[in-house]
Amino acid sequence: MAPPRAEPARTYRRGATPGLVGLIRNPRSRRNIGAANALVYRHNVIVEAPETREALRDALEVFAARGIDLLVIDGGDGTIRDVLTCAGDSFRDQWPDIAILPTGKTNALAIDLDLPADWTLDEAMEAAVRGRTIARSPVEIVDRAVARPRVRGFLFGAGGFVDATQLAQHTHKAGAFNGLAVGLALAGAIGSTLFGRADNRWRRGSRIALRYSADARPMHGAQTTSDMARYMMLASTLERLPVGLKPFGRMRPGLKSLVVDAPPRGLASSVPFLLAGHEGAWLEARGYHRIDASAFDVDLDAGFILDGEIFPGGQYRVSQGLPLRFVVP
Repeated sequence: MAPPRAEPARTYRRGATPGLVGLIRNPRSRRNIGAANALVYRHNVIVEAPETREALRDALEVFAARGIDLLVIDGGDGTIRDVLTCAGDSFRDQWPDIAILPTGKTNALAIDLDLPADWTLDEAMEAAVRGRTIARSPVEIVDRAVARPRVRGFLFGAGGFVDATQLAQHTHKAGAFNGLAVGLALAGAIGSTLFGRADNRWRRGSRIALRYSADARPMHGAQTTSDMARYMMLASTLERLPVGLKPFGRMRPGLKSLVVDAPPRGLASSVPFLLAGHEGAWLEARGYHRIDASAFDVDLDAGFILDGEIFPGGQYRVSQGLPLRFVVP
């Protein structure tokens, strides 16, 4: 079943302000740490800098009750994940337009939306007045076995991607951010696989049981239901990834996934073609599966990553969420 359609973008009178603006600022985001708050406080802007998720939920409840027209998120991918996760109960299916100020360690959504790295609140508000928006549906994850709040983000990963993300967090400490951190993490994962012992944990993979929805569209006849060891799994609704990586193939909308069997076959010769977006059937034959679907069930012995945060293993439903309107230049 297709996700519900987004409402039309809001429109404003020429020269008007975008009504009431609610801004969530992460003071711990990379470019906000130690910096004086350069935001000019305006009568139509409510600024909150919550320190906990409970405080974040409270702030978003206030935004929803006051009927904000524009939600501004000042932070990176992790901040966006937390805001979208907590905002669902507040806005339900009546979301405001959303603007991103990309100040975090990783800003994959901002790269997908082609936002300037130094985009300001003033520029975002002006773009909102012009009605410049792009629709993106977050990935929504629900625990099928335990009653927990659903989480929303844009890049899901399991198997070796969990270890690769932990490597990326080490590169953050060394000063590598955004696409460089992603590239270094993938290089570390591939290097550990290629040059480690034959029975190392990278090559063994981990159990990932998959059951795709009936609308699954596999490339080259990929198997869509299985329970086996996998080297790595990725899923995302982003259309463009940092540094031009194309693990899902050609650019297209919707929920896309990449599943790599364990142990990975021909890794050194396959990965350059895989990350460049090559869609040859020979990749499928080597165990590199690309599948598009509106949803899939996944059972994981180990945990998974959503936009940099590690979640525990379990039984999950991963689906394409409600399309949201993001303001762009």
